[in-house]
Amino acid sequence: MTPITAPTTSERVFRPRRYLMCRPVHFEVSYSINPWMDPAKPVDAELAVAQWERLYALYRELGHTVDLIDPLPGLPDMVYAANGATVVDGKVLGARFRNAERAAEGPAYLEWFRSHGFTETHDPEHINEGEGDFLVTDSWILAGRGFRSTAEGHQEAQEFFGRPVIGLELTDPRYYHLDTALTVLDGDEIMYNPEAFAPGSREVLRRLFPDAVPVGPGEAAVFGLNAVSDGLHVVLPEAAQRLSDQLRERGFEPIGIDLSELLKGGGSVKCCTLEIRG
Repeated sequence: MTPITAPTTSERVFRPRRYLMCRPVHFEVSYSINPWMDPAKPVDAELAVAQWERLYALYRELGHTVDLIDPLPGLPDMVYAANGATVVDGKVLGARFRNAERAAEGPAYLEWFRSHGFTETHDPEHINEGEGDFLVTDSWILAGRGFRSTAEGHQEAQEFFGRPVIGLELTDPRYYHLDTALTVLDGDEIMYNPEAFAPGSREVLRRLFPDAVPVGPGEAAVFGLNAVSDGLHVVLPEAAQRLSDQLRERGFEPIGIDLSELLKGGGSVKCCTLEIRG
């Protein structure tokens, strides 16, 4: 496999995207399935909605199309739309969650796609948690495992999409999904936190992406890698100031946003954003 070289800053190009989001009207932290969730810590539900609304408005201001799925009572984590499915070339791979608390989200998201004209859909047999663990570059689908999604789920995705899937082992429970430890910036360009991966996976990333943006533990800890890029703009948590500086040096335009209430559930910008790739 040929290593990827980053483009020059003059080549940054904005590409309008289509996203699916879910308003957090039922958001709360009533159970704990990751280290960020503490049911004893109060959540300001109104603030969570207001912060989410700012992200929704920002995408539209930037020129993206944003579809909405209706939130369902009893599914407080449905706001984390990225986990609901993976969409590549108009084909929709549904999610199959590891934790019972989120199990009903997969069918709900898959039904949305079917009711909106998507005909190539797949009910997964093996555990995968959507774009939480499947991140799509031009050449590959990068796939996280170790805490949620499984190697069998990776193989199922490869067979369904017909694209090479690169399995990556996550080792830090704080970064339980790939989208908390790695961001696809543009094409085959990424940024990632090496400390979140097993040694072999770090070596795979180093070989494939020698020009990747390295992200330190401080920026990772504020969920700086739970970001969304359109090839020019990178929307990320506003607390990741140093990472924003790194991105500017690469020619990107970082946009910081506060999703601190939703971080109490273990998610931020990317977790709230499912990309619909036609």
